[in-house]
Amino acid sequence: MVKNVFPLINSDICYMDNQLLDHLQLGKVLPEEDQAVILDTFKYRTYKEGETLFQSDHICRQLFFVCNGVLRILMQNENGTEVTHYFLSENRFCTILNSFLNQVVAVETIQAACDTEVMCIDRAALMDLYARYPALKAAIEQSIQKTLLEKINTRNAYLGYDSSERYRLFTERQPEIARRVQLGDIASYLGITPQSLSRIRRKH
Repeated sequence: MVKNVFPLINSDICYMDNQLLDHLQLGKVLPEEDQAVILDTFKYRTYKEGETLFQSDHICRQLFFVCNGVLRILMQNENGTEVTHYFLSENRFCTILNSFLNQVVAVETIQAACDTEVMCIDRAALMDLYARYPALKAAIEQSIQKTLLEKINTRNAYLGYDSSERYRLFTERQPEIARRVQLGDIASYLGITPQSLSRIRRKH
């Protein structure tokens, strides 16, 4: 169940609306009334650290935009251990893309890695907006594509390094995430045991 962890103050929601519009850069291509229609379709949600936005073994039917906080995409390996695949922070769209686009069951879960505020939209509502506003479709797809490239480049940057060097690179490349998420989540993301990560941190 979604829980509100921050008071829903109108000025805060307006800020989130502007954050979404600013990220999509639609102000120059859509009149204000069309922007208002888009914003009315997105819903503001808050999640506490550890709460699940989307659970695996279901079809993902929501797209999330991170306004504040960090989300993590995770899955269970063959041993039943949770493995963090990626972190997504502010001004990123987040979904399980293959499940969202093709309406197939997902093996990944989306979870709040810290207290997080998002704007979210159901797939059916988004498809309706896409039909009405091609500029919105282009803007969101461009943003998602950029995030996918960032994900690939970031993961590739850690290849070939030992655990200590991977952690050093992580703190350099993703410092805001490193300061806000649990060490256990970082360890699973970097492929390091929590015990090894604790030893590595003491040396840095």
